[in-house]
Amino acid sequence: WRMTVGVRVPLRLADAHGRVATDLRVSLTDRCNLRCTYCMPADGLQWFPTDEVLTDAEVLRVLAIAVGQLGVTRIRFTGGEPLLRRSLEDIVAGAARLRTRSGGTPELSLTTNGIGLDKRVTALVAAGLNRVNVSLDSLDRDRYAALARRDRLDAVLAGLAAAEAAGLLPVKVNAVIMRGHNEADVVPLAQFCLERRYQLRYIEQMPLGPQHQWDRSQMVTQAEILALLGERFDLAPAAEPRGSAPAELWRVAPDDRQPGGLLGVIPTVTGPFCAACDRTRITADGQIRTCLFSRTETDLRTPLRHGASDLELAELWAGAQGLKAPAHGIGEPGFVQPTRTMSAIGG
Repeated sequence: WRMTVGVRVPLRLADAHGRVATDLRVSLTDRCNLRCTYCMPADGLQWFPTDEVLTDAEVLRVLAIAVGQLGVTRIRFTGGEPLLRRSLEDIVAGAARLRTRSGGTPELSLTTNGIGLDKRVTALVAAGLNRVNVSLDSLDRDRYAALARRDRLDAVLAGLAAAEAAGLLPVKVNAVIMRGHNEADVVPLAQFCLERRYQLRYIEQMPLGPQHQWDRSQMVTQAEILALLGERFDLAPAAEPRGSAPAELWRVAPDDRQPGGLLGVIPTVTGPFCAACDRTRITADGQIRTCLFSRTETDLRTPLRHGASDLELAELWAGAQGLKAPAHGIGEPGFVQPTRTMSAIGG
């Protein structure tokens, strides 16, 4: 809240294009135990020094400001791989104690590669976690290992099963489809997820990997994914409005091999959802990013560590969000890929 002509006015993460951010993506680490080809080089990246990463207390203070002062109602913990943060359960528990402006608890979710989830999911649910998204780009062991540069498919499948058993429903699955790599997995992934009532989201490959390695011609588009699915399933556009959700949804009719359900595609490149975006982001090293593809950041960590009040930090954040660009600009003549990769931004 801030005073305006003697009246207390609630701060909001509003931009100049009529959007208000209520969904926070907070990265807890840039480190990862995979080396996915679309995310980082085979030999990895230079990780943030430990003293540059926000501490648990700093993360929880940032979350309290976001929820209490800025109107955030949904928090997604990302990375890198957030399960590599040993204190993840403590951070989730601290977030679950926060209260939104309406008096409720913020929705808490996790985006993970699933490795080790089976060992921690019970404690995470007890701490207050509501939902989980697990990355799974192939059901074929060799293709999975080639894409992730690690042979960890069994660990991911164990994580998915554990999430389902723990009641994190609906379990969501994310799959990046790349030409010449895993188009053959489009239908098997759908069959696998529909049988288990997981919610699958295909994602168009984005220019967020190693510099100068994104090739649009390698990206499998939403139209191509739907064409492949249409060869096996009876699809119809879902009646549910997309709203600010990134995925466009299709309803699959049941048949003798699967019970039907929903499939989604996140067409970040060919069908961007920028006009309805309601997200704001904090990187593991405490930088405000208003968009995955932003070329600029606003430093929150330095004032946080140098005595700024909660109100000062909230106003800094609101000011940064106010400068959010109207769209990410992929495909525009002047588009330049961010210098940070996805693991250093937070998914």
